[in-house]
Amino acid sequence: MVRRGWCRPARAAGVTLAACAVFAVVPALPASARRIGAPAIRVRCVTTKHRYDRLAVRLAHDIAARLARHPYSTVGMETADGHTGITCTYHAAEHFIAASVIKVTILAALLRRAQEQHRRLTARERRLAWLMITQSDNAAATDLWNELGIPAIQHFLDLAGMRQTELAYAWGLSLLTAHDEAILLRLLSARNPVLDKASRVYARYLMGHVIPGQRWGVPAGTPRGVDVHVKNGWLPWAGSWEINSVGIFTTTHRVYLMAFLTHGNPTMAAGIATIEAAAEVIHRDLHPHVPAAIGPSQPGPGWGVPDERPPAGAVPPGPAA
Repeated sequence: MVRRGWCRPARAAGVTLAACAVFAVVPALPASARRIGAPAIRVRCVTTKHRYDRLAVRLAHDIAARLARHPYSTVGMETADGHTGITCTYHAAEHFIAASVIKVTILAALLRRAQEQHRRLTARERRLAWLMITQSDNAAATDLWNELGIPAIQHFLDLAGMRQTELAYAWGLSLLTAHDEAILLRLLSARNPVLDKASRVYARYLMGHVIPGQRWGVPAGTPRGVDVHVKNGWLPWAGSWEINSVGIFTTTHRVYLMAFLTHGNPTMAAGIATIEAAAEVIHRDLHPHVPAAIGPSQPGPGWGVPDERPPAGAVPPGPAA
């Protein structure tokens, strides 16, 4: 493994900070099995706080080492922690097929439209949003996608600054980048002019109530005391699997996020294993002395299969405008 890095001054809110980048380069295959010309895993971590330089080095190395164990997956990743000021990226600007992860964007566009119309979500919109996020119901997503229309969803993307996302008429075939997904997760977790507090809380509520069979991916390794807000996507396409997982993780004093998009997975389980291997070390390195409360996924009945029936009385009221 080779480490490379640099530091340079940066300014934020009138204060000079040190922005330090650390690169971890790890062979994609063990030396005994490595092919000539096999790609290396090059993870970049940047921190704005000098006291977390060593943690940035550790994260870059550990993420790269975990991804190197899964050379069959093409991965795009961005993870950010507000407490340490660390952001880690790997192929974060590359496009991947969205699958059901685009449903978070549909939800955000719905909430933005309601804000602009100075109204609450209707009972029907709340029901469809609940089904779309918590059970990944495709029919509900299609209804909201068609009712909003691509121009309204693009309007939200423009406001959000999500310039790399490319919408398709078939929502699941839209193209996403980990960078844009990280922007979206930040909009759902921090104060901003695009989504008000009520909308942010509502979106995280839905992502926090995803059914157990769909809580795989980035939640793997989540420590005790950390709340999980997740949305996943999975799609067999062109002979392999598109497996995506995005999440927001909150405690009383910190918020961090992860966006993983993958392609070329031979099976659904293989793609999930790739994401979970990297997510586990991110959680561990950010919480070095806290035991994990969520382990890796175990395939079983209903694993990854939507359940379109919401529990009685479980559909929450929508946010106020």
